[in-house]
This record gives sequence, structure tokens and C-alpha cells, in this order.
Amino acid sequence: MLNAPEPSATGRNLTAALVIVVALVLQVSVANRLPLPGGVTPDLVLLAVVALALVNGSLTGVVTGFCAGLAADIIPPADHTIGRYALVYCLIGYVCGLAATEMDRQSIVPFLAVALGALAGTVLYALTGMMLGDPRASFTVVARMVPLQVLYDVIASPFVVWAVLRVTRRYDRGDRGRRDRFSLPAARYRAMSGRGTSR
Repeated sequence: MLNAPEPSATGRNLTAALVIVVALVLQVSVANRLPLPGGVTPDLVLLAVVALALVNGSLTGVVTGFCAGLAADIIPPADHTIGRYALVYCLIGYVCGLAATEMDRQSIVPFLAVALGALAGTVLYALTGMMLGDPRASFTVVARMVPLQVLYDVIASPFVVWAVLRVTRRYDRGDRGRRDRFSLPAARYRAMSGRGTSR
């Protein structure tokens, strides 16, 4: 087995930032332009936040969720109250990061967690819109659009999770046997990223 160096916190942070930037660019330039039924599109940024939280823990989930949400709040064509995405993504990232400590090694679990995170994020965003008096967040509109939004997120989630795991897998080896309150070893998801358990 190779003796790899300990993972770099700076490397992890830069990787998480890169994932979020790519997700934002793809959201604005690709996902938002898809002519999908119902006029809604998959939320790639939310899926990226959830995936990063599952791999790296709640601290990463909170920070990346807040930063990604704030960027989504101000990047065109943002047309809602600033802070809604920041609040939603931050909360979802934190909860998914906490749940990560309970994940087992089965390949299907992270995908289910991302699907549940997408559902919670979509519903929470709709509820904040209703509380803030957003006319587009009426009960009728929410009841019609939320199921479609969740469906599209669930369909897109395997691709986003796979991409995040592939990008973050270089930090696996140094995490073996190390666990703390805010991090989850990415080695648990080795099978999903296409790597063997030994070389």
C-alpha cells in the first residue's frame, strides 16, 4: 500500500471552491437554459453542496453552503431576496454533514442522502419565499413546481455525486482511521469513485 502524505486543508478548500464555481457556471450557462417541462431546472449548486458535505463533513457543508448560496443570490439572473439561497444551502450543508457520520459503506446511501437533501432544500427555499411574501411562492405554485424540482434534482444527483467524489478522491488515503466531529473520510465512498481498496 502506498504511503501518501496527509491531506492538505488548503487543497481541500481549493477543491471545494472549484467544485462550487464549476457548479455555478454550469447552473447559469447550461441548467437554467434547459427547456424542461414545468419551467424548472435541476439545482446543480445545491447538489454540489450536499455532496461536498457528505464527503467532508458539516463544517465544509456550512462554509460551502453559505458561500455558494450567497453567490447564487447575487449572480445574474438572480431575482429574489438576497440571502435566501445562502440560508437554505448553509442549513442543508450542515445537516447533510452531520448525517455523513452515520453513513455506511453501501454505494446507494450517498445518492439517497443527496436526494433527501435536494428535497429538503427545495421545500425550505419555497417556504422562505412564502414567508417573505414572494408572489411566485404561493401554495399553488409551490405544490406544482416542487415535485418537478425534486424529480430533476434526483435525476441529476448521481452525476453530480460521481463528479464530486472523483475530484475529491485524492484526499482519501490520508483520512483513513481519522475521524472528527466535522469531517467524514472520503475513503467510505471509494467504491463509488472507481478505485480499488488496495494497489
